[in-house]
Amino acid sequence: MLLASLLVEADRVVTVDTLVHRLWGEAPPLRARNTLQNYVLRLRRALGAPADTGPLRTHHRGYLIETDPETLDVRRFTSLVRLGRTALEQGTAERAAVLLRQALELWRGDPLCDLPGDVFPELRPTLQEQRLSALELRIDADLAVGRHADVLPELRALVESHPLREHFWTQRMLALYRCARQGEALECYRTVTALLADELGVTPGPALQDMHARLLSAAPDLGRPPAMTDATWSRNSPSRHRLPVETTGFIGRETQLAQIRALLSTARLVTLTGVGGVGKTRLALRSAAQLAASYADGVHLADLAPLTSPDLLGRAVSEALGLRDQSARPPSEAIEDRLRDQQLLLVLDNCEHVADAVAALVLRMLRAAPGLTVLATSRHRLGVPGEHILTVPSLTLPDPDAAHDAPQPPESSEAVRLLVQRATASAPAFGITSRNRAVVAQLCRRLDGIPLAIELAAVRLGAMTADEILERLDDRFRVLSLPDMPGTERRYQHTLRGVIDWSHTLCTPQERLLWARLSVFSGGFDLPAAEAVCEGEGIEREEVLNLLAALVDKSLVAVNSTGPRARYSMLETIRQYGLEQLNEQTHHTSLRIRHSAHYRAMALRAGADWCGPHEVDWLLRLRDELPNLRSALDFCASRPEHAGTAAQIAVDLARTRCWFFNSVLGEGRYWLERLLASRPVLPPGLKTGAVAMKAWIALCQGDNPAAETFLAECRDEAEDAERSTAAPLTFIEGAHALLVDSAPESIPRLATAREQFQRAGQRGDAHMATMMWAMAEAFLGDSASARAASREYTAEAEASGAQWAGSWACWCAGLVELRHGNPAESLAPLRHALAQQTSFGDNWGPVWGVETLAWAVADMNRHADAARLLGAAHRLRQDTGVALTGLRPFHDAHTAAERGVRAALSAPEYAEAWAYGASKNSVPFALHTSAEAAGARPRATRQTADPAV
Repeated sequence: MLLASLLVEADRVVTVDTLVHRLWGEAPPLRARNTLQNYVLRLRRALGAPADTGPLRTHHRGYLIETDPETLDVRRFTSLVRLGRTALEQGTAERAAVLLRQALELWRGDPLCDLPGDVFPELRPTLQEQRLSALELRIDADLAVGRHADVLPELRALVESHPLREHFWTQRMLALYRCARQGEALECYRTVTALLADELGVTPGPALQDMHARLLSAAPDLGRPPAMTDATWSRNSPSRHRLPVETTGFIGRETQLAQIRALLSTARLVTLTGVGGVGKTRLALRSAAQLAASYADGVHLADLAPLTSPDLLGRAVSEALGLRDQSARPPSEAIEDRLRDQQLLLVLDNCEHVADAVAALVLRMLRAAPGLTVLATSRHRLGVPGEHILTVPSLTLPDPDAAHDAPQPPESSEAVRLLVQRATASAPAFGITSRNRAVVAQLCRRLDGIPLAIELAAVRLGAMTADEILERLDDRFRVLSLPDMPGTERRYQHTLRGVIDWSHTLCTPQERLLWARLSVFSGGFDLPAAEAVCEGEGIEREEVLNLLAALVDKSLVAVNSTGPRARYSMLETIRQYGLEQLNEQTHHTSLRIRHSAHYRAMALRAGADWCGPHEVDWLLRLRDELPNLRSALDFCASRPEHAGTAAQIAVDLARTRCWFFNSVLGEGRYWLERLLASRPVLPPGLKTGAVAMKAWIALCQGDNPAAETFLAECRDEAEDAERSTAAPLTFIEGAHALLVDSAPESIPRLATAREQFQRAGQRGDAHMATMMWAMAEAFLGDSASARAASREYTAEAEASGAQWAGSWACWCAGLVELRHGNPAESLAPLRHALAQQTSFGDNWGPVWGVETLAWAVADMNRHADAARLLGAAHRLRQDTGVALTGLRPFHDAHTAAERGVRAALSAPEYAEAWAYGASKNSVPFALHTSAEAAGARPRATRQTADPAV
């Protein structure tokens, strides 16, 4: 029992209390701990290994047994299943079947059958579930290679022994169908439906219902062995897929889903085209979700609707891929590097307004990444070689000539089903009756089956009858074409415009005016923004809330109330219509100026509150507002008279470290370079700040050549500026001396910059100077001065109440302890800083937190752990694009740690440990590994810092 208790948690510490409970339950002996120690001694003798070198180790919290991964059947089983699952997802079904058979052959009976039946009650069903899941996968693989007849006897036994496990029934139905036994396959569905109703009172799940529907329609892919079935897709959707969750029901589109599935099985670029509102986005997302399991590296969505400039396309795609690149290289190069060896599906939504840039980027990605597949939505084709076009049609419509008792009544059509589903949400009493059936069918036909039009009409059924809506269509939809009229695309656009025009007519004059003004926002907005930007000339500030609520009720504006403040958004088609109305008004430019001024004021407030109690709240808020900030920057940057507004926004976003926090450092530099390249006339202080921030970002990117150039610009600018603007230059010179030259002269320079910022009342900038000064002391100063600087930095951060600043002060305290004290004592502050930065979503700090933990663990002579952490740190740097070679003190410390670890380990040992760390999720792995190191006795103490490191 003791051996089993340790083996089920092999390589992990099992506490004494847990072992006592497993051995004796609720009635342990009087001296249970002593008895347990005797059992441990006897087990060690049985294993023939002493305490210090054997696999059974003593830990201060309990005991653990160390094992080789290949010695435990359960680990071999898990590994083989994982390989089999990956092979199946990648379309190599024969290999998957072999691997899964090997995994299942490791089973020699029920789980833990050699132990009493009352022990490990929670583990036995878990292991049994893993076995059944592996069995399902193996049968999926057999079906994929055409062994449907071979698996039928096995599936008969499985549905008898596990009658409530729906996937076995789904597999049996498919196997029967492929054996030309369609009747028996349908009878299986009737059997399991009755069984579920009798036993559980439920209906079959989506996968089983989908298989039944596909059998009835004789779906083309059922007659051949596909790489994956829909049931498998729904079960195996990886958590790494970045797709939004559906919030309303999905109606119909079976034909289009099958077409997309067939196209993506052979084509690498498929573009869904069609009029706005026809459902391209929803169809693409549903297809991607169904196909998710077919892509080993997941499915990622990039919504391009908020983009205001093609220049930002690469960064939008980078964000969608989870790529946090901070380097100076173009985003497209970072994207190519990420995708080169991956197999994934990338969904590019709303491409039409940046189609040329999308086409160029897609072509480049497809050439660089053979495992990439792209599913795009656009109102017109991209024009990329190899592109396959699928025009998304309207929903199916009821037959105008069909009788009321026809085999296919109107409510069986997709358009009517959608109308009924959406209408019952806003008008619960609505339903299809004998009186309104014909009117509803005519309404859907007059709306041409376009989902957006139907959904807008459905909302009105809460206040109007279908007859009344139809009467309005007669008056309003004069642009509608008859179904047999040529010019399909023009008809669709007219239809959609008619629907939106109609919704526009139903609004009051003030609601229409607010609709047009709200279209100036990108990516959403909050109530204060709507009030500040949209008031005036027909709308009083206090009227905005009620008017906005009215637009929400009309489904023209959506509201998300899950966060600390309500956030509003508009469908892109609705927003584009509003923009057209806005551009026809004489005051549209003044509205954009108000929009830019509002976000300038927001950035200014964030900068003023920087290094205060609300700095993390500001960082999260600015993250939400990045689309609007980009829109304001783009508008002002193209107009010389507003260049000052753009420069102020860009500088304040850099001052608040927004670009750092959100891992879009390259974008911050892009805006500053773009603005300064036009040589705008700016106030001396603002221009000096912009040049300094540009140089600061280049320094942090490790782009030393650019940093040298920008530093020279800073000096030139400072010569022409007032003495009050000297602080930014002093700071950049000090940062350059630290990060590029690793020179001790950086310490007094940064101390001077700190004093200059403090005298000028620039609290946030003074904090950054304090941070860099304390860091310079840690790397280049002596023990006394480094500790004094760290204490001063910590006191300043604590007094400010700033969480982000506090996390960096904690990190700096750990760095000082590492370089001037006991490496083991540095782990606690370093780990705390890393955990805190991760908790509020910082993408920059953890890069350095994991790296510094690797140095500390290396100094403790835990060389294998240090090698793993170096690998984990490398992965984070790769994700963010940080060039360590350009940051000399960090690079030197990294090199010293790596040199020491390599000297202690053999080359294969180092490579294996490094690769293991690089394969992990860096931050959780670093926290776990350093926690284990902190719990062990430190093996080395550093007494003095090595200035060369």
